[in-house]
Amino acid sequence: MSFATARTITLDGADGHLVDVQVDLAQGVVKTALVGRPDAAITEARDRCRAAVINSRFEWPSTRRVTILLSPADLPKRGSHFDLAIAVAVIAAHEKRAKLKAALEGVVFLAELTLDGRLRAVPGVLPMTMAARSRGITRVVVPEPQREEAALVPGVDAVGARSLAQVVALLSGEPLPTAAPVEPLATKRLLSWRGDRRTEDLDMADVLGMADARYALEVAAGGGHHLLLSGPKGAGKTTLAERLPGLLPDLPLEEALELTAVYSLAGGLPPGQALLTRPPFRAPHHSATRASVLGGGKGRVHPGEISRAHHGALFLDEFPLFTSDIVEGLREPLESGEVTIARGEEAATFPARAMVVLACNPCPCGDYHPQNPEHHCTCSEVARREYRRKLTGPVIDRIDITRHIEPVRPHELADPLASPEPSEAIRARVAAARARQRERYDGTPWRLNADVPGPALRATWPLTSPAAALLDAQVRDGRLTRRGATRVHRLAWTVSDLSAASRPDLDEVETALRLRSGAPLLLASLPSGASA
Repeated sequence: MSFATARTITLDGADGHLVDVQVDLAQGVVKTALVGRPDAAITEARDRCRAAVINSRFEWPSTRRVTILLSPADLPKRGSHFDLAIAVAVIAAHEKRAKLKAALEGVVFLAELTLDGRLRAVPGVLPMTMAARSRGITRVVVPEPQREEAALVPGVDAVGARSLAQVVALLSGEPLPTAAPVEPLATKRLLSWRGDRRTEDLDMADVLGMADARYALEVAAGGGHHLLLSGPKGAGKTTLAERLPGLLPDLPLEEALELTAVYSLAGGLPPGQALLTRPPFRAPHHSATRASVLGGGKGRVHPGEISRAHHGALFLDEFPLFTSDIVEGLREPLESGEVTIARGEEAATFPARAMVVLACNPCPCGDYHPQNPEHHCTCSEVARREYRRKLTGPVIDRIDITRHIEPVRPHELADPLASPEPSEAIRARVAAARARQRERYDGTPWRLNADVPGPALRATWPLTSPAAALLDAQVRDGRLTRRGATRVHRLAWTVSDLSAASRPDLDEVETALRLRSGAPLLLASLPSGASA
C-alpha cells in the first residue's frame, strides 16, 4: 500500500495541536492535492517539497495522484514548518521504505525546506515541542541550530539535522550524508547599541531620596503588582522604572520556559541563547500600534510587547499619549494575565502576566506641580483635564499601586549621610518574599500574590479580623470598589511577605491602602534602608 503518515504540530496562539500528515499515492489523473485547511505557506509547500525531494536524490511520484491530508481536516493549519513532515511522508509512501515508515511513528517533524533539500529554522519550536510532549510524543526532528531549544522540554529526544537527506538516513539507520550548516532563525545585529542591556548597570543606589517611591517599587516587584508613577518632568519616574529589572530575581525553570516559548513564537530568541532566565523589560514608544503592544499583525498572529514582557515588566512611559484603543485594550490583560486576539475564524491567546508600569506627567507640558503654586505650567485647565482623562476609569482601577513623585529636594541631593540601598539588597528581600509566595501557593495555579483571585484570598488566605473590618469599611464608605479591595488584600500580603510576617494585620492593610490610594507612606512602614 502506497500510504504513509508523518506528524507535526500547528500552533493556535500559544497552544499547539498534533497534526497527522497523511500521504496516499493512487492511480488516476496526475496531480498533487493538499487538503485539510492549509494556509498559503503550506499550499506552496507542494512545490518546495517536490524540488527538495528531487534535489535530495529521492524520487517524486510524478506519475501518480498524490493526496496529502492534514488531519484533523477542520483545524486551520499555518506555517512553513509542515515541509519536512510532508516530504518525509511522500518518500516513505513512494519508495516503500519499510524501515523509514516504521520509524515515523512517535516522531514530530518541525522544519522548512529549501529547494535543494536543506532545512531552515522556523519560529515556535519550543511551544510546538511542548505541545508534542503533552500528547505523548517524545522525539522531535528540528533544524540543527534549534536542537538545544527543543531539548529544553524534559523527556524529549531532540534530533538536529541539516538536510532532508540526513533526516531520511537517520530514520532509516543509514550513514549520514554531509550537508552545509543551517542558518539560525535570528542573526546578530549588524549595528551595535545598548538595546535591552542598557538597564543592566542601573542600580537603586544611584537614586537619592524618594524613599516612598523606592518602597512602592519594592512592593511591586515583590508581588508582581501593577504600578502608576505620576509627577512633573524630571522628577525621576523613568529613573525608577528602569531600575525595576534589577530588583527581580532570576526566573524559575517553569517561568523561564514560558517566557522562552513566547520569544520562540515571535522568532525573537537571541542567537546562541536557548533559555531566557532573566525577567524581561519592555518599553515601547507611545507611537506604537495596537498590534505591536497587544499582539496581532497581518498573516500569522504574533505576540505583542505585553506578552514579550511575560514574567517581567512592561513600561509605558507618557501613558496618556498612547492611543485610546491601546489604553482600553489593556483592561483584560491587566486583570487576567493573558490576551486573546480574535480575527475572523482565528483566535489566538498569549500569556501576558507582566507587571505594567505606567508613567505620566500631570499635564501636557510636564511643568505643573499640584503642590507648588509657583509652577511654570502653560497648559489650560481644559488641556490638563483632557490629558488626565485616560488616567481614570476601569484601566486605572486595575492598577495596584499609585505614587506621585516630586523632584528630589536640594538638601536630599547634598546629604553626606545618605546611603541609599543598592538593588542587590532589595532584590534579596524580593526573592525571599517570592519564595514565601511560591511555598504558600504550591499546588495551585498561582505563583505571586498579584495572580490570586479575590474569592480564593478571602477563603484560604484571609486577613486578621481587625484588618478585614478596616477593608470592609473602606468598601462600605465608597472609598474602594470590590476590585480595589481585592487588590489591597493582595498588596497587604506582599507587604507582609517583605517583612517576613506570618499574616497581614492592621499595619499591613493600612500600608496597602496608602499604596493603593497614592497617599504618603508612614516612615514607620518603610524598611530601614529605604528611608536612608
